[in-house]
Amino acid sequence: MKNSNKYFGGTGSVVPGMLLCAAVTLFAYGLEEIEIRWLGRPWLESLVLAILLGTSIRTLRRLDPKFELGIHVGAKLLLEIAVVLLGASISANTLLANGLGLIAGIAVVVVVAIVFSYGIGRSVGLPSKMALLIACGNSICGNSAIAAVAPVIDADSKDVTASIAFTSVLGVPVVLGLPLLSGMLSLTPKEYGVFAGLTVYAVPQVLAATASVSATSVHIGTLVKLVRVLMLGPVVLLLSVFGRGSASARPKFSHLVPWFIVGFLLLLCLRSLGWVPAPLLAPAHDAASFLTIMSMAALGLGVDACAVLRAGGKVASVVVVSLIGLGLVSLGLIKLLGV
Repeated sequence: MKNSNKYFGGTGSVVPGMLLCAAVTLFAYGLEEIEIRWLGRPWLESLVLAILLGTSIRTLRRLDPKFELGIHVGAKLLLEIAVVLLGASISANTLLANGLGLIAGIAVVVVVAIVFSYGIGRSVGLPSKMALLIACGNSICGNSAIAAVAPVIDADSKDVTASIAFTSVLGVPVVLGLPLLSGMLSLTPKEYGVFAGLTVYAVPQVLAATASVSATSVHIGTLVKLVRVLMLGPVVLLLSVFGRGSASARPKFSHLVPWFIVGFLLLLCLRSLGWVPAPLLAPAHDAASFLTIMSMAALGLGVDACAVLRAGGKVASVVVVSLIGLGLVSLGLIKLLGV
């Protein structure tokens, strides 16, 4: 009961923030419907509109603190639940069908991206630890990787804050802009899925970046990103051995393998074994789609575009150049493997 009151009553309630997220989501659905009626098709889908609306609200006006908890929970928990539900619509055969070459290629891309990003950071004068934080964040899974690596290398709190500030903001334009590259680069849905999985920061954001392209892109992108996230374990292990952090500062297993990835894998296995009832597949897919859009509204509401300016020019340039480098390496892998 105490726990319930923490989230649903008083000043720490999630209700105001969740209601705001729901309002933005419904407005985004409404705008998409207007596009369909006037233009014949949604040029900006509700998922994209939800992010843009949320970011605009957050940037243009200061929100009451009572909304913060609900927005935070909406951006994180709802999207994680959506990822878990997505596991019910994917079979492990989808990844295995692409061969071990793709899995090995993902590992190579992560290593190359870390080395490249770290080198760029050091070349512009960033401290060694900040450069490493940005390199791991860009190359593996954004803020989660930064949070996991920080205690291992005894990173300064201001370095962690600066690294997370920019990757949080940059995640929004990446999710919005990446689908445009699908047509510009003449990528097939499968190729785009691999590209998104290799370049987008977080597992849930891959779902957002691929949902407007095709179901194939969603499935492949999520699986590729999952393999990429699992690289965090070996990377943190190596840093624990060769870094300066103390043993007590090493992250727990739950930080290396988040609960929603475990849930995703569990449902994926159940689906692969044919143990998920067919009537539940469509509702699971629909629920995942709705939760994704609502969480994108929350993500937008949690991002102040002006924060880019506060992150610092050097940090901004390193993150952007590193991301471009990651994209080029990823395209090279796609062409090399012919996926």
